[in-house]
Amino acid sequence: MTHAALGQLGMDLATGAPVQAGPIDTSAAIPVTAADRHDHFIRRDGKVFAGTHLIVEVLRGEGLDDEALIEQAFRDCVKASGATLLHIHTHKFTPQGVSGVAVLAESHISVHTWPEIGYGAFDVFMCGEATPGPRSMSCAAPSAPARCGCARSCAAKASSESARIREQRA
Repeated sequence: MTHAALGQLGMDLATGAPVQAGPIDTSAAIPVTAADRHDHFIRRDGKVFAGTHLIVEVLRGEGLDDEALIEQAFRDCVKASGATLLHIHTHKFTPQGVSGVAVLAESHISVHTWPEIGYGAFDVFMCGEATPGPRSMSCAAPSAPARCGCARSCAAKASSESARIREQRA
């Protein structure tokens, strides 16, 4: 895409911010902190944020080349998080590796795997009532099958010291 095309889309080429044609009328806007606001922002502990973002890195994982297992892990994690699955698309690479995305009403789960080195990278973002967390994402990187908050069809059987899960508020 050229800079001219970005300009046509209303982007400020210097900052990347949207270009405004004039002042925005905010007189009818409902504050994001309002309790009766109807959106999918999360309001918790006096804070308002767009959603929960998890990055799950699987190290020394197994099953990372199994497309059906990855798809089932998506389904299990969606169920454990209380999310709404809209669509799953995966692609199996030759000679190895799987990439995929689960499109959710609340946002997405994506994965890219490198089974030749036992590595998988899951990216999860959910808003609204869905509750992703280390427990629900144990489907992707279980520390122990008994603690997995889903069915036992986990995408990677990794030990607690080989799976790292980071959570942040967006």
